[in-house]
Amino acid sequence: MSQTRRVAQRVQQIKISATKLMPMLAARIGGCVSLGQGVPSFATPPHIIESVYKALRDDPATGKYSLQPGMPALRQAIAEHLAENNNFSVDPDREVAVTVGAMEALLMALLTVVDRGDEVILPCPGYASHAEQILMAEGFPVHVPLRNADWGLDVEAIRTAITDRTRAIIVCNPGNPTGTVYADEDVRALCKLALEHNLVLISDETYDYMVYDGPAPLSPASLPEMRDHVIVINSFSKKYALTGWRVGYAAASAGWMDELLKVHDATAICAPTVSQYAALAALTGPQDCVTQMCEALHRRRDLTMERMRGLAPAFDCVAPKGAFYVMARYTCTDAPSAEVARTILEEAKVITVPGASFGPAGEGHLRLSFGADEAELTECFDRLQAWAARQ
Repeated sequence: MSQTRRVAQRVQQIKISATKLMPMLAARIGGCVSLGQGVPSFATPPHIIESVYKALRDDPATGKYSLQPGMPALRQAIAEHLAENNNFSVDPDREVAVTVGAMEALLMALLTVVDRGDEVILPCPGYASHAEQILMAEGFPVHVPLRNADWGLDVEAIRTAITDRTRAIIVCNPGNPTGTVYADEDVRALCKLALEHNLVLISDETYDYMVYDGPAPLSPASLPEMRDHVIVINSFSKKYALTGWRVGYAAASAGWMDELLKVHDATAICAPTVSQYAALAALTGPQDCVTQMCEALHRRRDLTMERMRGLAPAFDCVAPKGAFYVMARYTCTDAPSAEVARTILEEAKVITVPGASFGPAGEGHLRLSFGADEAELTECFDRLQAWAARQ
């Protein structure tokens, strides 16, 4: 490397996720269809857009900075939502921060909790950016495999992985990339571990609204004893079709929030005010759009499972209970998942994401997102089936 361009070690050791790289490769190839990045096909609901138009027309403050932790009305709406849906009571003035998507909230949490050399436990396969952000904080991601049969939490394996350098556990429930919904008793056991070892549980609840076959997952923050041991992260991106608006939030006890906001101030100042207006309209407006999107995703889940059965024995998978992902195990080749994903991209022109990018336990799998509309999903699986038949 050139002596005039000495890149910091924290940057040298991280990489752009395969979820982002695969569409970039596909753009060079052309003519591809996508089971890749987790972006539902839905447009931003009209009532949200109209609310933002009105704010832009009528309120000059819409184009200016908001208060650093976020607009008071939005923080109040978030607090009401958490109390009603997650049984988590927070002070909107001191315990909620509006962020630039859930990604900034996650980074705030990790830069606040993790010192150089600290360890953070990640159930594996897990969201790829969790590991990269731990490395950016100069910590060490410790991948603990999920149960193979159902992608459930292996609490005893997590217990075994805890050392005197462990500072936190990240749990994403429902799970990306597995689509699993962790059993409440396993979440409670994980909380007990956090209390026993004085750990922070970073609870990524981005997909908590999208559950197919049962109740919403238990939020660790709903347990009173976890008050000072949990940082909740959530997003408006998927639930309200606001991926490009980049708005999410963190919620935690005042003691944690005081520290989290230091990172927020140093990185973003505040979330985009116009996006905060969109989030406020999303939370306080009609929720039938969410119901309709969930019903559509349920249909897409069913279509995906039907087509996965048609891909046997080349592929198989555990049926997802939440989110909109499938971890598809391939048996048609022994090649590493990065090579398989690249081959499918080049030969079938279908975007998938290599399973190894979600941790060691993801090797031998491809993550498939069924966020696309049914016509594109059908085209994806037609191409994938034709490719598998040639193997």
